[in-house]
Amino acid sequence: MHLTIITPDEQLFKGSVKQVTFPGSAGSFQVFQDHAPLVSVLQKGTILYGDGHQEHALSIEEGLVEVSGNHITVLLSSAT
Repeated sequence: MHLTIITPDEQLFKGSVKQVTFPGSAGSFQVFQDHAPLVSVLQKGTILYGDGHQEHALSIEEGLVEVSGNHITVLLSSAT
């Protein structure tokens, strides 16, 4: 899958991942290869993503995520 994470000021990540965990407004959820399309509001928490070899964590305040095909786009107001 291809993940892009951006804020109004910068691109925080762009690359291939095997899974992503999001802090959704109704609780955390994971996205894997061939996930159904979705758009979701993100709340304060941590986005966890990895490529199978290395895990990353990104603390966020709020944002949106769109999953379409095997492309995931995350729009954040800011990241900490």
